[in-house]
Amino acid sequence: MAGSATTVGVLAVTATLAVGFLAAGGAAATAARAAGAADVAALAAADTASGLVPGEPCARAADVASRAGASVSACRIDGLIATIEVSIGVGPLDARARARAGPPPGAG
Repeated sequence: MAGSATTVGVLAVTATLAVGFLAAGGAAATAARAAGAADVAALAAADTASGLVPGEPCARAADVASRAGASVSACRIDGLIATIEVSIGVGPLDARARARAGPPPGAG
């Protein structure tokens, strides 16, 4: 009887750890997806702000972010520099990421 109680305890701990690791892995993957979406959205907004692409920078960022499965939660254009924050829903929580794009410091 004592051996079966130990076996059940070990299985319960193993199952709990497995669920925790899967949740952490899913959150890490979603955070990486959000970072990628923020990067491409900021690049698109900076290209639009510089005139390389026609349109409005924040609208372009929102379009590109939505194609990556994210939504823009903040967009700021300061000259040719775009700062974009995106979020991706993960159950009841949001994975958020922020990116900046534009010319290098001291350029032009």
